[in-house]
Amino acid sequence: MPTPRHTFARLCAAVTAALPVLLAAPAAVAAPQQPPSAAVGGERLGNPGVQVAPLAGAPALPSGLTGQSWIVSDATSGEVLASYNPHLKLPPASTLKILFADTVLPKFDRNAVHRVADEEIQGIGAGSSLVGIKENLEYRVEDLWRGVFLSSGNDAVHVLSHMNGGIPQTVAEMQARAEALQAKDTRVVSPDGYDMDGQVSSAYDLSLFARAGLRNTDFRMYCATRDAMFPGAVDKNTGQRGSFGIANTDRLLGKYPGLIGVKNGTTTNAGSTFVGAAERDGRTLLVTVMHPASYQKVYDETAALLDWGFAAAGKVQPVGKLVDEAPPGGDEPTGQAGGTAGTPAPPPHPSPTAAAPAAAPAPAGDDGLGLVGWAAVVVAGAGAGYGALVLRRRRSAG
Repeated sequence: MPTPRHTFARLCAAVTAALPVLLAAPAAVAAPQQPPSAAVGGERLGNPGVQVAPLAGAPALPSGLTGQSWIVSDATSGEVLASYNPHLKLPPASTLKILFADTVLPKFDRNAVHRVADEEIQGIGAGSSLVGIKENLEYRVEDLWRGVFLSSGNDAVHVLSHMNGGIPQTVAEMQARAEALQAKDTRVVSPDGYDMDGQVSSAYDLSLFARAGLRNTDFRMYCATRDAMFPGAVDKNTGQRGSFGIANTDRLLGKYPGLIGVKNGTTTNAGSTFVGAAERDGRTLLVTVMHPASYQKVYDETAALLDWGFAAAGKVQPVGKLVDEAPPGGDEPTGQAGGTAGTPAPPPHPSPTAAAPAAAPAPAGDDGLGLVGWAAVVVAGAGAGYGALVLRRRRSAG
C-alpha cells in the first residue's frame, strides 16, 4: 500500500508534468472580451463623425469646423440636434470648473466671509490663471465665485476647495457628482482643470455639467456676469482696502445675441475648449466645442453652431439625448449636499467589502499541512508561475 508521502510525490509529479501545458496555453484561460457598452445618450452618439438627421428645409451644418469634438443640444429637453465625436475623451482645461461649481456652489451662502490662510493658495500649477487672492485677507463667497467664473482663477478654486474640506475631498466629490450626472467620460484629477495626467472629459459630459449648473440661479448669474470689482490689498498708508476690476474672459459674452455664458478654457494639453449657452425665442441651446485649430476658432465655431441650432430647431430629428441625473440610491455619493447653509458634504466612502470566509482547516498530515494542503501549495505555485509569465509578456508588449 502506498504511503502518504508516495501519494504526495505522485501528485507533485502529475502537476509538474502538466505545468508546461498550462504555461504554454494562456489563451485557454483568458477572460472573454466584453462587447463595448452603448454610448450614454443614444447609439448614434457613440458613432464616429458627424451625426445629424435633417428633415425638409433643414439648414446645412457650418462648413470648415475644426473642433475634434462638438455637440449641439437643447438645454431644456436634452435633445441632441447634432454632434461630432461627442464622447471623445479629451483634456477639458478650465471648462472642468463647470463641474466644480455644480458640486461646490450650493454649499455656501454667497454672503459668507472667509479669511484666506496662506496654505490655501499654495500648490497652484505654474502658469495658472489667477484672480489675485492674497493670504490673511477676508473675501465673501460671492467674490470668490466671481473669481472662478470671470477670471477663471485657480486661486479662487483652491480657496473654495479648502473651505469644502480640501483638494482631495473636492476632487472625490466632483467625481461622484460626475457619476451621478451619468458623465461616464470624465475623470477628475484637479478641481480647477489644470493639465494633469489622466484628467479627461468630453463634449457630451461638459454639456451635462452645464445643463445641471444652469438650473442654479447663482450659477447663471455668475457665468453671465461680464465684469465686476474684486477686493484688493490693504493700503499700508491709509489702512483702507482697495479693489480692482475683473472682466469675463468669455469672448462671446456681450457679443453673441442671447448668450448666457457658460465657461471657456485653454491649456497646453487641452488647446481651447468652450461651453456656451444662449437663449432665443424661448429656446435655450447648449454648444460645446473641444480642441479646434486655434484659440479664436473655439468662439467662431461655437457661434456658428449656435446659429445653426436655432435655425434647425424643429427641422431635424434628435440624434441622441442629454440624459437626466441618476436618481439617488441608498448611500451612493452624489457630490451634492448641504444646500446654501454651508454644510460640507461628507467624503465619498468606498463600498464595504465583505470579509472573505475563513478557510476550513485541512486534515493534518505528518508535515502539518496534510496531503490536501500540500496539493494546494503545488497548484498555487503553478498558478503563480503562469501569472508571472503572463505579466512578463504583457510588460514586454507595452
